[in-house]
Amino acid sequence: MWQETKHSLFKQFNFKDFNEAFSFMSQVAKTIKDQSDHLRWENEGSVVQIWLSTRDQNEHITPKDKEIAEEIDKLIKEGRPLSEWAEDNELPAKVKKKIKLYADGGSRGNPGPSASGYVLLDEADKILEDKGVYLGITTNNQAEYTALKLGLEEAKKRQISNIDVYMDSLLVINQMRGSFKVRNRDLWPIHAAIKDLVKDFKHITFTHVPRELNKLADAAVNRALDEELGISG
Repeated sequence: MWQETKHSLFKQFNFKDFNEAFSFMSQVAKTIKDQSDHLRWENEGSVVQIWLSTRDQNEHITPKDKEIAEEIDKLIKEGRPLSEWAEDNELPAKVKKKIKLYADGGSRGNPGPSASGYVLLDEADKILEDKGVYLGITTNNQAEYTALKLGLEEAKKRQISNIDVYMDSLLVINQMRGSFKVRNRDLWPIHAAIKDLVKDFKHITFTHVPRELNKLADAAVNRALDEELGISG
């Protein structure tokens, strides 16, 4: 499903490998070659992220952007399937189940009163779990990592084997991918604990998203903080 951000339509496509991702990008390029100025994309391995916006309208979403989104979706439905669809025919029922995890953490003071929030959604974007947890006095990075750990632990309890993680913390996402080193020694224990937890999942991805696409988890954080600090809405 395409998501509307402040200035564009956004969607992430997950493929079996880079070759399949590159093939998809090639098909997209051929399909919208006359409207390529509407598209911005990023590719990392088997993952392709696409943003659509109309530049001559100050990068706002227009009907043309929605038309292009439909054309791109047709490539998936009528052409090469997403790898996970193909894999579903070979995986047991337990493994077929796949969810999305949105996680966030916040500290009012850094360090200061902190909370973690996470939201689990099924493939139809139905909310399975929406939880905020007050942590006491800690840092924003500790709260972000704790949110990820709590969300993965909940997914494990539900016997989920396939999970896509979305966070607006570029630091956490890149450290989990191994792109950034964990230089803060205070984060070593929780980072190591999460790396061990990751081994319990058959398939897991870590994706950075803009803050505006992480509103559910952010709301869980602020709800937990407000409740603990006695702030009424």
